Amino acid sequence: MTAIKMDGRAVAKQLNEQLAQQSMTLMQQGVIPGLAVIVVGDDPASAIYVRNKERKASKLHFNSVVKRLSADATQEEVLALVQHYNVDPEIHAILVQSPLPKHLDEETVMMAIDPKKDVDGLHPENLGQLYAQVGDHYPIACTPKGIMTLLNAYKISLSGKHVVMIGRSRLVGKPLLALLNNANATVTLAHRHTENLKALTQTADIIVVAVGQINLVTRDMVKPGAVVIDVGMNRDDSGHLTGDVAAGVDQVAGYLTPVPGGVGPMTIATLMQQTIQLAAWQTGQAVN
Repeated sequence: MTAIKMDGRAVAKQLNEQLAQQSMTLMQQGVIPGLAVIVVGDDPASAIYVRNKERKASKLHFNSVVKRLSADATQEEVLALVQHYNVDPEIHAILVQSPLPKHLDEETVMMAIDPKKDVDGLHPENLGQLYAQVGDHYPIACTPKGIMTLLNAYKISLSGKHVVMIGRSRLVGKPLLALLNNANATVTLAHRHTENLKALTQTADIIVVAVGQINLVTRDMVKPGAVVIDVGMNRDDSGHLTGDVAAGVDQVAGYLTPVPGGVGPMTIATLMQQTIQLAAWQTGQAVN
């Protein structure tokens, strides 16, 4: 058996086609979706991500603003910029690119973003709504939301399924746990301190791994036919991009996301999707 490759690029392309129509609908109503990205320093990986976001936002005719600050920018400068976009009516979504330089308090910066403009869905107010399933107009972390879209595109049922989520970050693991739980999956949250990880993953219908460790999930850890979602983004000794899943898992799994081309494209498409949603919610417009 060879796993079905879950083509994130193809699914993201379909989503982006829908978003182009939604963006046009908003513009016809006098609303141009506004996305502000704040970049501090010159992290190479961040530069690539921001460039990709800029290109996609431009194609969708967003009001896309990228503000770059030097690596020695002060906490006060960053917070002042966040506040500037918080009150700017033409900006509906704010993203502070991670990681920030070590002298900056990332938690304080994130907390300063208006929850209604928190396109990454990381503010505790938005996470709280997600976990409590309260309301429906709040942003959700882009990678987890993108993963849910990808699972839905491949008609993978979640209700009653056992999911092992490896990784408990606020960016991926914790919000995805809530989304899966809300979809009636039974979720086991594992991490670097989990004992007998192999025994857990061998019982999983779905494995999601988001740790950043090459070859963490090997073929003997995967139940035949299981769905494996690889969120890892690592560079091997040759400089090639690779995930957290080892070679050979595709010979056991039923479905597998490749790296690159799996989860990554879904994250950027979802960022665009949520920018449009935030613009619609904040202006009282409909985009269906």
